[in-house]
Amino acid sequence: MFLAVASCFAAGCSVNESLENETVTVPAAKILGTPGEDAVKGSILVYLDDDMLARMSSGSVTKGAESDPDFSEIFPGVGIDGARKVFRSIDENNMDEADMSLRHWYRLSFDEGLSLTEVAEALAGLDGVQRVQYNVRIHSDVEPVVYTSASAGTSISSHAAAVGQDPVFNDPKLSLQWHYSNDGTVCRAAVPGADINVMDAWRLTAGDRDIIVAVVDDAVAYDHPDLAANMWVNEKELNGQPGVDDDDNGYVDDIYGYNFVSDGALSWDGVSQQGHGTHVAGTVAAVNNNGIGVCGVAGGTGNNDGVRLMSCQVLQGEDFAEIPEVADAINYARNNGAVILQCSFGFTSGDVKNDNEFTSVARVEKEAMDAFMNNNRNFYPYLDGGLIIFSAGNSYGAAPGYPGAYTPCVCVTAVGSDGLPALYTSMGYGTNIAAPGGESGTGGYSTPEACVLSTVPSHISADGYAYMEGTSMACPHVSGIAALGLAYAKKLDKHYTRDEFVSMLLTSVNDLDSKLVGSKRSLGIDNKVYSLDLPGYVNNMGTGTIDTWRLLMQIEGTPCLTAAVGVDNSLDLSEYFGGA
Repeated sequence: MFLAVASCFAAGCSVNESLENETVTVPAAKILGTPGEDAVKGSILVYLDDDMLARMSSGSVTKGAESDPDFSEIFPGVGIDGARKVFRSIDENNMDEADMSLRHWYRLSFDEGLSLTEVAEALAGLDGVQRVQYNVRIHSDVEPVVYTSASAGTSISSHAAAVGQDPVFNDPKLSLQWHYSNDGTVCRAAVPGADINVMDAWRLTAGDRDIIVAVVDDAVAYDHPDLAANMWVNEKELNGQPGVDDDDNGYVDDIYGYNFVSDGALSWDGVSQQGHGTHVAGTVAAVNNNGIGVCGVAGGTGNNDGVRLMSCQVLQGEDFAEIPEVADAINYARNNGAVILQCSFGFTSGDVKNDNEFTSVARVEKEAMDAFMNNNRNFYPYLDGGLIIFSAGNSYGAAPGYPGAYTPCVCVTAVGSDGLPALYTSMGYGTNIAAPGGESGTGGYSTPEACVLSTVPSHISADGYAYMEGTSMACPHVSGIAALGLAYAKKLDKHYTRDEFVSMLLTSVNDLDSKLVGSKRSLGIDNKVYSLDLPGYVNNMGTGTIDTWRLLMQIEGTPCLTAAVGVDNSLDLSEYFGGA
C-alpha cells in the first residue's frame, strides 16, 4: 500500500460533480485545499475554462511535451514557465464525454522558490481558471515483508508433501499457495477452507484474453517466465521504432505499459525496489498449467487464455509518482482497454475522512477514477464501466486510506491462514470485502510460508518467487476473482452494469463476522506477540471473505448453499426455491 500525505481541506465538492459545467467566480472558492508538507514545489494543477483551453491548445502545447509559449500573456503576473497536459492519451479527434472534461486539466510549472499559496491565489484570480489543486506525491506505507523461497527452508517441501492434493493445473508451487486451497497445514493456527475457493471454479473458467487488468503499482517484470505470456502488449510500439511514439498516444515505447514516475520505460530492478508490482501481478494472472512456478487466479489454462496484465508504474523504489501522474496512469489504462484497476496507493489513514474531502484535495485523480468506472467506450460487452479495486492499507486496525475508501471503489481488507483478520490490516468505514493477505505471525509463531506466494523479479529471489504479506497481497485475489467473474459472464453471454457486478462480487462471500469472537494471537514484525480483540473487527472488515465459486454461481444463476461437513445441518431452502 502506497500513501500520500494529505493537505488540509477546503469545503468539499459533491462526489460525482463534473467540472465541465461548473462555473466558479470567487477566487478563494477555486482553490482546493491548502499546501501540506508534501506539496510539490514549483508545480500546481489547474482546470481551465473553454476559452483558456483554446488558447493553450492552439498548437503551442503538444501531447505531453513541455512547451514555451508566452505564459506571461496566458497567465499574467503568476510566473508560470511551463505547462503540460495532465491526460496525455486523450485523442482530440475521438473524445468521449469524460475526455471532454479531463482535457481541461493542466499541470503548470514555475520557480520552486515561489510561494505555492501565492501562485494558487494568483491563478485563482484569473477568469479562465476554474479550479486550482495543489500537487502531492504518493508515498510508501509499511514496506512489504519479503521472504524468498530459499529463506523459508525445508518446511516448504514438507508442506507440499503434506498437502497432497490433486491440483487442477501442473504448476509445481501451486501446493504452496494455501490462499487458493487451504488444508490447514501451512501453520499451527491455519484453518482448513480459509481460502478463496478457486479450485473448482477453474474447471468452469480460468480467464479470458479480452479482459485486461491494469496493475497500478511498482512495475511488473514483463519478462518473468511465469508472467510474460499474460502481459498486455501494445503491438504498434512492439513492432515500431525504439524511441518513437509509434501509435501517437503521447507515450514512447509503451509496449507493456508505462513508467509514469520517470516518464519512460518500465523499471523493476532498482536497488531499492522490492518487486511489489510483480508479486501483485502474479496473484492476478501468473500463467497457469505451464509446468513452472505458481498459479494466478485468472491465469488461464496454459492455452494462451489468461487475462492480460498491463503495467502502469507509479512507484519506482524510493521515487514516487505525483497525483497528476497517477491520474494519467488511470486514464491510460482506460484508453487502452483495461476493465479492472488493481491498486495499492493512497493518502495516509485518517487524513482524508470522507468522499467530499477526497474530492477537495485530489479532484484530478477522482475525476480520472470516475471516468474509468463510468467508461462508455463499449470495450466490454459483458460490463458497463470499469472496476477499481484497492488494498485497504496496513495501518494495524486504523481506517482505510483514500482513494481506496472512495465509495464506488472496492476496498479489500486482509485475513490470515486462520481466516481471521491479519494483525496489520486496516479496517472500518470504507472497507468492502476481505481476502487472504498472508500473515507470517498467525497464532503467535513465525511461519513465512503463511504469507502469500507469488512472482517476483530475479533480483529479489533467484528462482523468481517469494512470500509477502499485506492488504496489497489480499487485493489482487479480489481483482483476479473479479476477472474470472467477467470471463464467465462473457462465456455465458451475460451483461451487467458496474453496480450490478460489484453487488454480486461483494455478496459472493463466506461469513466472517460470526467468527470474530474472543481473541487471536499474532507475532508482529517487531517479534512481539499481540492479542487481537476480534469483536472489535465485527462489521469492520467488509461483507465477508471472498469466495470464487460463489461469484461464478451468482453469474450462472445457481443457488449456492453452505453446509458444515461431518455434522447434521438444517437448511432453509425457501429463500432460494420459494415456500410450499
